[in-house]
Amino acid sequence: MGAGHGHRLHFHAHSPLHRAPSHLKVVGLVGFMLVVVATPPQAWPAYAVYAALLLGVVALSTVPPTYLAKRMVVEVPFVVFALLLPFVATGPRTEVLGLTVSEPGLAAAAALLVKATLGVLAALTLAATTEPDDLLRGLQRLRMPDLLVQIMGFMIRYLDVVTAELGRMTTAMRARGCEPRSPRHWPALARAMGSLFIRSYERGERVHLAMLSRGYDGRLPR
Repeated sequence: MGAGHGHRLHFHAHSPLHRAPSHLKVVGLVGFMLVVVATPPQAWPAYAVYAALLLGVVALSTVPPTYLAKRMVVEVPFVVFALLLPFVATGPRTEVLGLTVSEPGLAAAAALLVKATLGVLAALTLAATTEPDDLLRGLQRLRMPDLLVQIMGFMIRYLDVVTAELGRMTTAMRARGCEPRSPRHWPALARAMGSLFIRSYERGERVHLAMLSRGYDGRLPR
């Protein structure tokens, strides 16, 4: 994204998927996810077809499966919710591994897990094969509101800056005998998060003033 700020999702390669226009990849991702979400939970053959199609796209992209697997940790909240669903849902009960669970809840959990996995893997494949600049230009070609595109661009650009600031604050806390992972020190961590928010807000104000002084009129130069 310029200014030396890299990104952790993109995988540099020269596959046909990397060279494909970004706006077409965005349309393909949205269409694929809409089809997956609209598929009934009982249509397991259809999910198998979706999975085979997606794995074929991953193979075409030449992105190593391990590269994507490490980043699928973002799916953990969906997995936790899916594991809890059979125990809290109502309806006829059945026994699985010695545990009594809801049959409708079990079916809903399986469908949720499959849909979430397909969606996350498809999104990660798009991120791994598309540079952030190309993705933003693709969204512009799809007529997304320019202000939203600008906000997304700044979010990507300054994500590493804010992350580095958090790392420095965490190091300073540990140097003073405060372990952020300890529940005893969570109040100090909460105050640090508040301070990070204020610093980020002030940085945004300074950046905005600098943009205005350089002639910013609501649209960034191409």
